[in-house]
Amino acid sequence: MSKVSSNHPQKTPAAIVPNRASRPGWSEIAVGLVVFAIVGIGVGSQLKRLGLNPVVYGLVFTALSGIAGIAGFAAAVLLRIRSLNAFGLRPVSKRWLLIAIGVGLVAFVLKGLAVLGWIQITGNTNSVQSVYAEGGSGGVLSLVLATFFLGIVTLLGEELLFRGVVTNALLRYGPFIGVVGSTLIFALVHGINIVFPAAIVAGLATAEIFRHSGSIWTAVVVHVVFNLPTIPVMIIAGMS
Repeated sequence: MSKVSSNHPQKTPAAIVPNRASRPGWSEIAVGLVVFAIVGIGVGSQLKRLGLNPVVYGLVFTALSGIAGIAGFAAAVLLRIRSLNAFGLRPVSKRWLLIAIGVGLVAFVLKGLAVLGWIQITGNTNSVQSVYAEGGSGGVLSLVLATFFLGIVTLLGEELLFRGVVTNALLRYGPFIGVVGSTLIFALVHGINIVFPAAIVAGLATAEIFRHSGSIWTAVVVHVVFNLPTIPVMIIAGMS
């Protein structure tokens, strides 16, 4: 029996990093963002007509933010490629997860500086996310639920759509377009307000680590570290 030479190069599985043909493209971006808008903005605007208790409304609205992203991602996946691997849903090493935690901590600090800079330049201190704080202001249970929805569900939906689809698709045009372009789209979706600079920081951090690791889970970890303290901090600051 002949032996295979140990010097023979091993083949790398093609599924690890998607090539240009297997990446999502503009069609996935368009479908994903349209579904995201329909679910997030369309359904969200109808919630106001129900006359819900402010705490209940805040919780439902916070959960809806994540559901909209997940719905947009699902629509993009079902459109053409239908391979979760091509959208960055692939395993990642513990080393990358530890790096993601570190990146998340740095991004959290930079977020505070970016927001302070925005306030100094614009003088605008109005929070457009007070509805999230209202959802967590009804006691311990509502605080836990609001933190879970914003710190886990919302960011999972955002990462699946904006990194798994948008960043992934734009990376076919190079790192700058992929990272910076997707970050601008992500930030503009949040509106030109006090959240805009924070979204810029989050978008750059998550897009860049996604580009290097090839896995959506590193971006999710960065965003968890970035977002998780948001509701408690807003309530302590009296923003509900």
